Amino acid sequence: AVPVAEQQQQQQQQLRERSVPSSRISRFVGFGGLAVRLAAGSIGEMAQNAFRGSESESRQSILSSSNAERLAETLCRMRGAALKIGQMLSIQDENLLPPEIQQALARVRDAADVMPQRQLNQVMTEDLGPSWRDLYAEFSAAPVAAASIGQVHRGKLAEDEREVAIKVQYPGVAQSIESDLENLKRVLKIANVLPRGLYIDRIMEVGRRELLHECNYDNEAESQALYAKLVADDDRFRVPSVVKAASAPRVLTTDWIHGLSIDRAAAHLPQEERNRVASNLLELTVRELFEWRYMQTDPNFGNFLYCPDGTLGLIDFGACRHYPDEFVEEYLRMVVACADRNREGVLDASRNLGFLTGDESRSMLDAHAEA
Repeated sequence: AVPVAEQQQQQQQQLRERSVPSSRISRFVGFGGLAVRLAAGSIGEMAQNAFRGSESESRQSILSSSNAERLAETLCRMRGAALKIGQMLSIQDENLLPPEIQQALARVRDAADVMPQRQLNQVMTEDLGPSWRDLYAEFSAAPVAAASIGQVHRGKLAEDEREVAIKVQYPGVAQSIESDLENLKRVLKIANVLPRGLYIDRIMEVGRRELLHECNYDNEAESQALYAKLVADDDRFRVPSVVKAASAPRVLTTDWIHGLSIDRAAAHLPQEERNRVASNLLELTVRELFEWRYMQTDPNFGNFLYCPDGTLGLIDFGACRHYPDEFVEEYLRMVVACADRNREGVLDASRNLGFLTGDESRSMLDAHAEA
């Protein structure tokens, strides 16, 4: 059996509490401090490498493992748009980013810090009112998970003792999206950690658009209700119901799903069951894009929970979006080109879809075509 409760407890113990920099000034100082630390951590190595006349090693000093850790640590502390972009970069092809950066960014996928009680109470009071605790018979002070724009608490509703998950947004992240992205882009360019041809402006724009939508939990509640209707007749999947009376633009309360993220559950499942789960997820993805034209676009494994009865719990619908017919048809053309091992067909469709810009290096094009 999958030890769900035990592993959820272990995950909770790994969370670290630190205040969220919530003003534009404090966030600017945070990014400025990162730039200074990256430079200071590189001066010694750069001087030595320059003396030896090694330009490649001089660049490598910026990409040292210690500097990569400084970057990851700051993203986890700042949260918000900065962490979101870090997570998006972490799922790029492993050949596109230096291994030091790749390893550090892998850690930020599920390692955000959590906010202290005073900030939690501030958000809950501002959104649900000073008597917000009356909505819950139980409310865990310690969160069970933390992500880029919010953290999740476990509780029970006062009205019926139903177990619920309460997602609470970090203060200030919605107001700092634009400035965060500009500050992070400057730091990444200073650190020179991105390969030539990686279209960082495009990644930033996608991140900005997603965050503006995700930072209003009313949007997510609507997306979750729509998705629940789409899978209502499929007993392989379950979507938790939204508790509207305990939800607001920065607070989202939903039914609790007992389950373990599929990446952690996989270690305890026989191969046959792992194959069944993977097949179900692949079928769901195909239906999302080609049948419903409506997709949950966040690939985080934590959004897919393996439940004790073998069903899959689907959570976190902040990144759902509709796709026009033109996009779906072009994407299908790319899928066919992939199946036929048609490299030029893949690249041509990718350019039409906006996945490539035309400025990519040969190595990036090769990595994209082979991915």
